[in-house]
Amino acid sequence: MLTLADNMLLEVTDLVAGYGKIDVLHGVTLHVAAGEVVSLLGPNGAGKTTLLGAISGLIPVTSGTVRFDGNDMKGASARHYAKAGLAHVIEGHRIFSQLTVTDNLLLAGYDLSRHERTERIETALSLFPEISAKRDDKGGALSGGQQQMLAIAQSVVRNPKLLLLDEPSAGLSPVLVDRVLTVVSELKAAGTAVLLVEQLVDKAVSVSDRIYALAQGHMVVETSADTSDLHHRLEAAYFGG
Repeated sequence: MLTLADNMLLEVTDLVAGYGKIDVLHGVTLHVAAGEVVSLLGPNGAGKTTLLGAISGLIPVTSGTVRFDGNDMKGASARHYAKAGLAHVIEGHRIFSQLTVTDNLLLAGYDLSRHERTERIETALSLFPEISAKRDDKGGALSGGQQQMLAIAQSVVRNPKLLLLDEPSAGLSPVLVDRVLTVVSELKAAGTAVLLVEQLVDKAVSVSDRIYALAQGHMVVETSADTSDLHHRLEAAYFGG
């Protein structure tokens, strides 16, 4: 019988990271198991985006360890993480606005065989019918919500073991927020683990197995998503009490 340790995909231990001489994260520890959805909550400035950047190799780690799929990732580049099976969707719809939807997805699978790339693109588009119907339109012609969908679809083409999603609901209508979070659940059902940074607490909780919360660069809450007093615990952690 597999234990949680056997099934561990991401292990972050005592992580210290930041920008230049300024540390934003102070000894952060968290883990994500294979096929699990974990939400990372916290107020603005808590260090959530910094943590995702440190996990994906975009931000240098001062001390502590990041292990991904059983491997120590010390000094690993973002490219190394990507090849290992981690995809990071950065906040702000980072797509190629002058390329078509199809070409954006083709670039995401640049190193795949033609057959595999075609299959993965169709899988990604099947998750988002809204952009599948616009596959020949330029990325810049899409709405903000559709661009967010395209950014996530690009990561799906990579067929990642772990997907980092940074504020996927930012700027989206409630209907599109629900669409994106439905896709999170579908990815989980297909075996992809997701680490989700989100400000909409109830929406995040609804698709998550476990919850972490950061405040001022420290991990202040770790609990299951079905904890009955979650909102009280978050309020106490953020504001004291």
